[in-house]
Amino acid sequence: MALIVLTDAKLAFGHVDLLANTAFSLELGERVGLIGRNGTGKSSLLKILAGMEKLDDGLLQYQQGLRIAYVPQEPIFEATETVFDAVSKGVSQAKSLREEYEALSVGDWDDASHQRLDGLQSALEAVSGWNWEQRVHETLDRLHLQAEMKITALSGGTKKRVALAQALVAVPDVLLLDEPTNHLDLDSIAWLEELLKEYQGSVVLITHDRAFLDAVCTQIVELDRGILRGYPGNFSTYEVLKDQELNAESLANARADKLLAQEEVWIRKGVEARRTRSVGRIARLEKLRASRAQRRDEMGQVKLAVSAGDRSGKIVADLQNVSKSYDRPIVQDFTATILRGDKVGLLGPNGAGKTTLLKLILGTITPDSGTAVMGTRIEVAYFDQMREGLDLNASLEDYISPGSEWIEINGNRKHVKSYLSDFLFAPERTNSPVSTLSGGERNRLLLARLFARPANVLVLDEPTNDLDIDTLDLLEQLLQDYKGTVFLVSHDRYFLDNVVTSIIANEGDGFWREYEGGYEDWKIQKARSDKIRSENGSLKIEPAAKASIKPVEKESKDTKPVAAKAGVQKLNGKERQELEALPLQIEVLEAEQAEIGLAMSNPDLYKNEPELAASMQARLTELTNQIDAMLQRWESLLSRSES
Repeated sequence: MALIVLTDAKLAFGHVDLLANTAFSLELGERVGLIGRNGTGKSSLLKILAGMEKLDDGLLQYQQGLRIAYVPQEPIFEATETVFDAVSKGVSQAKSLREEYEALSVGDWDDASHQRLDGLQSALEAVSGWNWEQRVHETLDRLHLQAEMKITALSGGTKKRVALAQALVAVPDVLLLDEPTNHLDLDSIAWLEELLKEYQGSVVLITHDRAFLDAVCTQIVELDRGILRGYPGNFSTYEVLKDQELNAESLANARADKLLAQEEVWIRKGVEARRTRSVGRIARLEKLRASRAQRRDEMGQVKLAVSAGDRSGKIVADLQNVSKSYDRPIVQDFTATILRGDKVGLLGPNGAGKTTLLKLILGTITPDSGTAVMGTRIEVAYFDQMREGLDLNASLEDYISPGSEWIEINGNRKHVKSYLSDFLFAPERTNSPVSTLSGGERNRLLLARLFARPANVLVLDEPTNDLDIDTLDLLEQLLQDYKGTVFLVSHDRYFLDNVVTSIIANEGDGFWREYEGGYEDWKIQKARSDKIRSENGSLKIEPAAKASIKPVEKESKDTKPVAAKAGVQKLNGKERQELEALPLQIEVLEAEQAEIGLAMSNPDLYKNEPELAASMQARLTELTNQIDAMLQRWESLLSRSES
């Protein structure tokens, strides 16, 4: 049963139709992911569904009595109010009804007041208004929020939780969310995924987090060239269907263009007069011309290139037992060597100290203890998630290339207008001030300036916020091909998986550890490590072991002694040889595991060679079990050797 129905919707800004006589319906229990290029009108559509903005033309229908809650991309609160006060605004109707009821019940009694009290009682029961305070407190507990905290003291991620609580406390039938994962760390994103999957109402959300779309959505709706198109299933299913659709559209357009070209040649040769066939052919030609003129081709792609700068030394940074504290330990006893070409992702909850660790690695702050040595010929380009480097009053041209109309990328001169067009900024907009750009466009402009600067080390702090999915794909490809070193702070799990070669993860209490591979590799290794520790509860690994260098061999050398079990015997010669050989054996198996995993990521494998896919899956399971067993054996032998 449809809760919201949009018919023949039309919305235009200037000469561009954001909605071009399109339609949409939201069914009960659906979780819809709304995607599309930056600037296509997704946020405007969400506000229309929320009743906050109006269509230029068309019809919007709601089911009778429908309750809708809208959470904006950047929620705004009064700085002095408490979390409880802010969340209570979600039940403002229930509050006002109950206040009126309580005032009437102690006032003068007459027929009018009696009738009004009856009406208020019915209204309060309809909105569950008698116990609204209890509902607010239950929601705060569920979202792990402290009622008495002041809004001004909250982080961006916590403010987003407050906005969600304000929406949820109203018990809406439809929840509309604009970029709900922005400013949330990975733990909070996982929490929000579970919350939405358990949510009984319908959800429409805008996000470019592909892993989030995969986990939450039951339907993907794309706003593409003014038309809303629905695709059943999650984002992975959408990608397959979209490729098929674009291929079919490309073939149809090519056939139409070929026919139009043939007809244009025919008419230029001259038309035989007074023949019905010729008249009909001319009419068809006019239709082909009109159809071609009205066609809105697929939007252009961002063209990314980065100015690589001079080649840095082989070692970019070498940190030995580095520690840094402020009011609490931020980094403790961290050791790592970053080499040229490494692509390092930093993981940790908001406030864990990712920025501090980055500054230690890049040498912008000095450690309290330990040594941090920077490599030679290092040129750093920094992408700031807060966009503090943006001059809102400058034109786009002046911001990219102050005082010059030309820009040089890897030895090639390019006009600044042409360079900006590679980032989808039309030539007529290049003299507009930066303040006129949307959030996604500002991020594209920051990337344009970043990539115009010669650099062999890129530091990207949340570069994926507000970028559309097509631009994310191209940015991933650029960073994969980049010959320099990359440090990436991001909560986009797909992006991390597709870019980084190692992860430095926060382990709590200021301890950090480096893991090989991307986000999914980190999850597997972390789960395996936690499992081994839980199964060997009496073996206590010292914190310094957590800050080990990437190769397994170095874990065996750098790990500090662990407490020995009573009665454990020392290793004999054969066991010592086994202990020395195990890290290399594990590394060989993990390399095979990674190779099989890469091969299995090809979707054509399952379609063309299902038997090979099954055998590879069996081998992958066997490898996982072997590696687990060998790691347990290695840890057992290591504990005995150091007891």
